[in-house]
Amino acid sequence: MNFIEQIEDCIPGSPAAEIPWNRVDQLLSAAGFAGMKATQQNPVFHGEGDVYTHTQMVCRELIANPAFYELSGRKKTELFLAALLHDIGKVRTTRLENGNWVSPHHAAAGSQIARKFLWQDCGICGTREMIVFRETVCALIRWHMLPVHLMNQKEPERKTRETAAVGEQASDFSWHLLCMLAKADIKGRIADDIKDGLAQAELAEMMAEEAGCLYAPYSFADSFTKRAYLSGRNVQPDQVLYDDSWGEVVMLSGLPGTGKDTWIRQHYPRMAIISLDGIRAELGIKPTDNQGEVIQAAQERAKQLLRKKQPFIWNATDLTKDTRKKLIGLFERYGAGVRVVYLETDLKTREARNAGRADAVPEDAVARMLGKMVLPTPDEAQTVEWICV
Repeated sequence: MNFIEQIEDCIPGSPAAEIPWNRVDQLLSAAGFAGMKATQQNPVFHGEGDVYTHTQMVCRELIANPAFYELSGRKKTELFLAALLHDIGKVRTTRLENGNWVSPHHAAAGSQIARKFLWQDCGICGTREMIVFRETVCALIRWHMLPVHLMNQKEPERKTRETAAVGEQASDFSWHLLCMLAKADIKGRIADDIKDGLAQAELAEMMAEEAGCLYAPYSFADSFTKRAYLSGRNVQPDQVLYDDSWGEVVMLSGLPGTGKDTWIRQHYPRMAIISLDGIRAELGIKPTDNQGEVIQAAQERAKQLLRKKQPFIWNATDLTKDTRKKLIGLFERYGAGVRVVYLETDLKTREARNAGRADAVPEDAVARMLGKMVLPTPDEAQTVEWICV
C-alpha cells in the first residue's frame, strides 16, 4: 500500500474502534511526530499536557463525529491526516516565554513541515490528484485555528471568502472540513474555554454559509472582480467591475528542475522573458551566492517592459507568498494583470532535470526551499494556476 492507503487503513470504521497509534507513529515518524510527546503546552488551555496527548484526543473527537463518516473516502483521509498533523508545528515553535509555554505561528510552520514530509518522504507530488490531496491537508493545518478567531479579523466576511478560495485549486478544501477540524481541536483538550470556542466555531460556520462558501469557493463574476475584492478594495463581491488592465504578466513559481523553461517554450514561445537564471549567467553569479544584484537587475528590466505596456514572463522560483506579493504589487501598480503559474513535477523527474542543468542547484538547498515553500493561492493574483508537468 502507498502512504495514502496506509493512512486510510488507520481510520477506524466506527467511533468505538481505537486508532492504531503504533502504526500511526511509524507512518509519521519522518515528520517528527514523536517529538510532540516532549512538547509541552500552556496548562490553562491544554490541561491534558503534551501535544501528542492532545493530538490523540483531537483524533478521537473527530472520529466520534457522525458527519466524519459522511465524507467521501479521500476527504475523510485528508481530514484525518490533517488532525494527526495539525499541531506538528508546535515541535518547532514552542518556547517558554515569561513562564508560559507559547507556540507562535505554529499553524503556518506545521503546514510547511507537512508539505515537505508529504512531498519528500511520501512522494505525494507531481500529479493533480497528489497536489489536491497534499495541499488540502496543508491548508487545513494552516487555517485550523481560524474558525475560533475569525471574528477577530478586521473583515471577517472577506477573510472567509479569501480562505475558501484555496479550494479553487486544492479542490477538496472547504470551510465545512475546516470547521470539523476546528471543533475536534477545541473539544480535544482539558480547558475551561471549550464552550466558548465551540460557539465561535459555530459562528464561523454560519458566516461561511451566509457568505456562500461553506462547501465550495465563492463564485465571483470574473477573475478581475475577485482579485479586486480579495485584495481589499472597497467593492462588493457580487459586483462586475470593468477590467482596465492593459495586458498580462505571467509569473512562474516552482522548484529548480521543475521544467519552467520547457513549459515557456511550449506555451509562450514569442513572449518576452525575464529570467533570473539568465541574468545570473550574464553577471556570473551562482544560485548559492547573494541574489541582490540579480533581483535588482530583473526588476529594472521588468519596469522597462511595464512602462511600454508590454506583456512578459517572469521566470524565477518565487516560492514564498511575501516574495510574490512584492512582485505582483509592482506589476499591478503599472496596470498589468498578473497570472501566477505554479509548476510541479514528480520527485525523480525534478531531481534528474536539476542534475542535468549547467547551473544545478545543490539538492540540500532545494530541500531547504521545499521546507519554506508556500504554493500560490487564488487570492494572490488575478489568475492562479497549479499545473503538473
